[in-house]
Amino acid sequence: MNSNISSGQYAVKRLNADNLTDVGRLYNAVYDKQAAPDFFAKKYDTAFTGVEYTGFIAYSNQQPVAFYTVIPCFIKCADKVILSAQSADTMTHPDHRNKGLFVELALSTFQLCRDLNIQLLFGFPNQNSLPGFVNKLGWRVSDIMDCFIIHTGGLSFKRIPDKFPGFKNLYGSYQDLILKKYLVKSSGIDNLVFKDGCGGIVRDEHYLKYKTYNDTKAIKIGASTLWIKLSSILLIGDVSVQPDDFDDMIYGLKKLAGKLGIKQIHFHASPGTTLHSLFAMRFNSIPSFPVIFKVLSGGLQTDNIKFTSADIDTF
Repeated sequence: MNSNISSGQYAVKRLNADNLTDVGRLYNAVYDKQAAPDFFAKKYDTAFTGVEYTGFIAYSNQQPVAFYTVIPCFIKCADKVILSAQSADTMTHPDHRNKGLFVELALSTFQLCRDLNIQLLFGFPNQNSLPGFVNKLGWRVSDIMDCFIIHTGGLSFKRIPDKFPGFKNLYGSYQDLILKKYLVKSSGIDNLVFKDGCGGIVRDEHYLKYKTYNDTKAIKIGASTLWIKLSSILLIGDVSVQPDDFDDMIYGLKKLAGKLGIKQIHFHASPGTTLHSLFAMRFNSIPSFPVIFKVLSGGLQTDNIKFTSADIDTF
């Protein structure tokens, strides 16, 4: 155990419904911004898996100073459904970095996962976090996702509400009006990697209901259904499209993005799937998220598990 923790300098508590507000306080200290009041409560409410609040908070003088958690879900691989979890939020207060808190909280979380019968961990770290996961915690890099960037050619006015808050409600009403004829009732779409014989996250009705903690939308363009998230870009989470309809879908999506004042469309995908190939034949890509795994039990094979943008916790 890290000497700072074992010596009593820090107290460590498992995440629970009562200390969720401390996560928000730490988030504010680390990023200098506020999360929505119920955001973390919804994000960590994974009761649909039978497991929730799978992480730990470190305190110094009763102040939250470090946090690590994983988000339980189910992965289907080789016709087996496996209780798994995505490594998600990692935060350390600037005054308490380089003291081993990340490693200690991670190790405690891994043991908790074993106790809860979580068999597999996966994640999408940035380049700054990747060495710690690989070199200090024994994760394995399985893949590198590709990011496809599509330019819409339209004028960008999506950032105006950020610069002039008075326009925020006006823009929101405009966005709702534009999207109204595209929206479908579903809160997401099925995982298309299964049709390629790959493993992936099980997106049943319980999972899709859970994912509403993020403001995503399911839309229809022609014969294709897309799961998207809007910010300064239009991020495609996943798309159900027939190869013959792909070009028409892209054309319609670019028109929609243009109406919304969004200049770029992004999509992240693991290589080795039909959807990745359809994008790769038409658009250049850049390497985006490393895909990492840590097998906790069962000798699972992870090489055939694939992901899209929709599977990342920030979507």
